[in-house]
Amino acid sequence: MSSTAPTTVTRLADYRAPEFLIEKTQLTFELHEAYTDVSSQLTLVRNLQGSQAAHLQLHGEQLELLTLAIDNRMLTSKDYRTTPQNLTIYNVPERFVLHCTTRIYPEKNTALEGLYRSSGMYCTQCEAEGFRKITYYLDRPDVMSEFETIIIADEDAFSTMLSNGNCVSDTVKDGKRIVHWRDPFKKPSYLFALVAGNLACLEDHFTTQSGRQVLLQIYTAAKDQDKCHFAMQSLKKAMRWDEQTYGREYDLDRFMIVAVDDFNMGAMENKGLNVFNTSCVLAHPASTTDAAFRRVEGVIGHEYFHNWSGNRVTCRDWFQLSLKEGLTVFRDSEFSADMNSRAVKRIEDANVIRSVQFVEDAGPMAHPVRPESYMEISNFYTVTIYEKGAEVVRMLANILGPALYRQATDLYFNRFDGQAVTCDDFVQCMEEVSGKDLSQFRLWYSQAGTPHLQISDHYDAAHQQYSLTIRQHTPATPGQTDKKVLHIPFKIALYGNQAALPLVINGQNQGTETVLDICQNEQTIVFEQVTESPIPSLLRSFSAPVKISYDYQLPQLQQLILLDNDGFCRWDAMQNLMRMVLSKAIDGEDNHAEQAALIAVIKQLLTNHASMDAALLACMLSLPNSPYLASLYEKADPVAISQARTQLQDQIASELQTELLNCYQTLQDQVHGLTAPAMAARSLRNAALAYLLHIDEARYRELAQQQFAQADNMTDQYAALCALVHAEHATTMAQEALAAFYQQWQHEALVVNMWFQVQATRPWGDVLQTVQKLLTHEAFDARNPNKLRAVIAAFASQNFAQFHDKSGQGYQFLAEQIADIDQRNPQMASRLLTPLTHWHQFTDAHATLMRAALESLAQRELSKDVYEVVSKSLNQASH
Repeated sequence: MSSTAPTTVTRLADYRAPEFLIEKTQLTFELHEAYTDVSSQLTLVRNLQGSQAAHLQLHGEQLELLTLAIDNRMLTSKDYRTTPQNLTIYNVPERFVLHCTTRIYPEKNTALEGLYRSSGMYCTQCEAEGFRKITYYLDRPDVMSEFETIIIADEDAFSTMLSNGNCVSDTVKDGKRIVHWRDPFKKPSYLFALVAGNLACLEDHFTTQSGRQVLLQIYTAAKDQDKCHFAMQSLKKAMRWDEQTYGREYDLDRFMIVAVDDFNMGAMENKGLNVFNTSCVLAHPASTTDAAFRRVEGVIGHEYFHNWSGNRVTCRDWFQLSLKEGLTVFRDSEFSADMNSRAVKRIEDANVIRSVQFVEDAGPMAHPVRPESYMEISNFYTVTIYEKGAEVVRMLANILGPALYRQATDLYFNRFDGQAVTCDDFVQCMEEVSGKDLSQFRLWYSQAGTPHLQISDHYDAAHQQYSLTIRQHTPATPGQTDKKVLHIPFKIALYGNQAALPLVINGQNQGTETVLDICQNEQTIVFEQVTESPIPSLLRSFSAPVKISYDYQLPQLQQLILLDNDGFCRWDAMQNLMRMVLSKAIDGEDNHAEQAALIAVIKQLLTNHASMDAALLACMLSLPNSPYLASLYEKADPVAISQARTQLQDQIASELQTELLNCYQTLQDQVHGLTAPAMAARSLRNAALAYLLHIDEARYRELAQQQFAQADNMTDQYAALCALVHAEHATTMAQEALAAFYQQWQHEALVVNMWFQVQATRPWGDVLQTVQKLLTHEAFDARNPNKLRAVIAAFASQNFAQFHDKSGQGYQFLAEQIADIDQRNPQMASRLLTPLTHWHQFTDAHATLMRAALESLAQRELSKDVYEVVSKSLNQASH
C-alpha cells in the first residue's frame, strides 16, 4: 500500500508543551484574483514549560515562502530550513517578532481547508489543522494568541470583508479597501476565520442578561436572504437558553454567521464569526422540511454554545477533542429537547448511538472518547468523539443531579477561562463539587467499545422482594483486549399492571424512578415492598450508551408500549418487539406469535392516536434500521435483513390499512404551520402514508400524488415524493413527481440535493445505474461536499438494500468514487469510505467483495486521511 503523505502516528503519550508561545498575531491578507499574499507578524516568547530547544519549528503546508525576518532582520537560507510540513528557524532569541510573507492559491484549494474560494467568495476552515495552509504558525490548540487581521482588496471587489472579533476600521486608500479586525480574546489558530464576498446581511440585536446590546448578523447570497429569519430566531433562543441554563453570556460586540455553499462540515465555531454550510442555516417553510428546521436550530445552538465550551475554554490537544465537542453536543441536545419534544430528541440521539456509534465501536476504527493515537486528526471527527462524548457528559449530569452539575460547569468555565485544558480537568470539577470519587468513571474516556449488560431477575412473592442482577462486559476492540469494569448510571422504574410501582431499596423510598450506580462485574439490586410481579423499565431516557439484554416476554413489551411514561422506553419496547419479529424472519423461524402481538399493539396505538404525542407515535412506527439489525449478528446477511424489513412493512400496511388511513385522514386539518403540534401531526401522517404506499392499490398512490400536488410545505411535499419513488408499484407517478419537483425547485441547491437523495435511496430496481446517471446530471458538482453526500453517501450509507446488492457492484463503485474524490478532497473521501470499513460484520460472500473493494483502493496513491482508514480496515481480523 502506498501513500502520498508520510503516515507518522501522533500519540497522546508523546504530548509535550510547546517550545514557544505566541502572544500576538497580526495578519494582513492581500486578496488578488489568482493568488493571496499573507503577511504575518508574530510576537513569540519562549515557553518556560518547554524543553528549551534552540530552534523554532512552525507548521506549514502548501505555502510559498516569500520573505522571513526576525526583529526586522531578513533571514537567509542558512538561517532556516523548510520541508513540506514545517519551517525550522535556527537559534532564535528568547523573545522576538517574526515577520513572514507567504503566497497561497485559494482558487486551487479543492480540499476546502485553510483559505479557499466558494462560489467566488473567500472563506476559511481551519479546524483541525487548516491554518498551516495559510501561513507558518504553531498550529496547535494549546498555543493561544490575540489576533488582529487586516484584509486588503480592490475597492469594489467585495461588499463584505470579515474576520474574528470587532471591526476597528474600514477605509479606502489608493483604490484599495482595507478592513481591520481585532479579537480581544486569546484563541488558538483553529478558531481563526476570514470571509470576503458580495453578500447580503440580515441584522438583529440581542440584549444580554447584564444589559449589553449585541449586533447579530447573518450573511448569505442575496437570493437566500429570505431564508435566514428562522436561523436568527434560533440564535436568539440559544443565547437566552445559555444564559438561563449555564449562566454564560456572550462577550463580543457582534456575532456573525456566514452561509457557504462548499463546506466539508456542518458549521464551524470560529470566535465571533461562525462559518456555516448553507444546509445548516438556510430555512424556509416552502423549501425546508421539519427535520431540516430542527437541524438548523440545533446546529445554530451548537456553534453558539461553543463560544464557551470550545472557544473561551478550549482543548489542550486534539486527543481532548471531545472536551469541547462532547460537552457542546450535550448542550445542543438539551437545548433542542427544551425547544421541541424531549422524548423524540432522546430517541433520535439513541438511534444515532445504536445504529452508527455501536457499529463504529465494533469495527476497525473503534477508538475511545479520548483516543490514544491518530495518523490524521480529521478521521477522529466521529460519532464516538461527538455523540458518545455527549453521552459521557450526560452520565456525569445524571450522577451529579441538576444542581451539582450546574455548580460543576460554573467552576469549570470560571477556573479555565482563557485556557487550553483536558478531559481530566473537566471531570475534576465534577468531582470537586460533588465530593464523588469519579476515578472509575474516567474509564469512559480511555476505554473503547460498547458495554453489554446482561440482566436477569427474580420475584419473591412471599417476601415481596424483586431482585435484579446486572452483569457487564465490554468486548475487545483493536489495541484494547482487556476491558475494565465501568461505572454505569442505570436509570430504572418498575411497572405493575396499572402504573409504575414505588421503589424501596435498603428501606429507602426512591420514588418511582431511580438511577442505579452499576460499578461491578456483577451486581444484584433488591427492591422491597413490591406487591406484584413487576415489569422492569430499563435504561430509562437512555441513561448510558450501552447494549442491554433482558428476556422480555411479549405481554411485558405490550404493557410497556402502552403504559410507560418514559418516551424512550416506550419506543424501545416497540423496537424490541419489532426486532423479535424481524430476527425470527431473518433466521427463517416462525414469528407468527410475535407478529400478532406487534400488529395488535400498533392497532391499539393508531386507534387511540388522538390521545398520544403524535411525534412519539411516528417514531414508534419506524422499524429498527438495517445497520442496527446487522450489528446484532456475528455475520449479518444484508439481503435477508432487507427482505425481512420490507415484508414486515408490507404486513403492517396490509393488516392495518383501515387504521392507517383513518389516522392519515383525521390529521389532515392539523398539519399546517410551523408550530410543534403541526410538525408532530405531519410526522405521524407521513409515517402512515409511507406504510399505505406498501399496498398496491391505486387509491393510495393517488393519495400520495394529491398530497404532493397540494402540499403547502416541503415536509409534506417531500414525504409524498419519497413515498411514490420508494414504492415499486408507483413507477409512472414517481417519474412524473420527480420531473415536477425538479422543475419547481431546480434553482434551489439544497432542495435539488433532496431530489438527488430520494433517487439514490430508492430500495428497489437498478439504483446504481440511477446513481451513475445522477453523477452526470447538470446540477451535480463533484467538488461540492453537499452534492457528494446527497448522491454517493446517500446510496452507500442510507440505501442498505441496494448498496449491499449481492453482485458487489455497489462496493466497487464506492471505492472508485473515493479514489477520485481523494485527489481533490481527502476529508470527504475518508468520510465516504465508512460503509466499506464494516466488511467484517457481514456473511463471507459480502465480506469478501467489500474487502476486495478496499484492496483495490490500497493499490492506489492515497492521502493520509484515506490511507489510515483503509489500512486499519484491512488489518481488522474477521470475527
